[in-house]
Amino acid sequence: MHLGAQGKNVVRLKGGDPFVFGRGGEEAQALMEARIPFTVVPGITSAIGVPAAAGIPVTHRNVSPAFTVVTGHRESGGSTNIAWEALAQVGGTIVVLMGVSERALIAERLMAGGLSATTPVAAIRWGTRAEQVVVRTTLGELGTTQLKAPSTIVIGAVAAYEFLDATSTDQLVAGA
Repeated sequence: MHLGAQGKNVVRLKGGDPFVFGRGGEEAQALMEARIPFTVVPGITSAIGVPAAAGIPVTHRNVSPAFTVVTGHRESGGSTNIAWEALAQVGGTIVVLMGVSERALIAERLMAGGLSATTPVAAIRWGTRAEQVVVRTTLGELGTTQLKAPSTIVIGAVAAYEFLDATSTDQLVAGA
């Protein structure tokens, strides 16, 4: 902010899209209030880019007509403030960002809302990178499945799909 107020060019580089869980809105608001001109360059959110890099579509005709993106992150020991049981009733794909540490609670509440324990789940760690790893499990096993952050968690029928060889980056344009 200080350098921007002096008329210097400042770059805030953010992976993904700065307005999807990237605090871009907060930063834009602060810049506007300080009357500092800025430009936002939209990116591809990891909520769709990471599953695509793993060969998983977030929507698929006759399988998943919609997708919902939520954060699994809790603020300072609080709750995620997501109505998981209601979300289970929406249908379609659920993509959870920053949810590895809360995966047991998320799975429990989605099943309480009516999703089957056999619902497919894919967790993609280091998505779009050479070290990308895809772990496949079910909603019933999600809480005990060994996962590490950063991982994008895809819940729903499409999580069983694998249209690319997830162990190869040859098919990916990302990272080039």
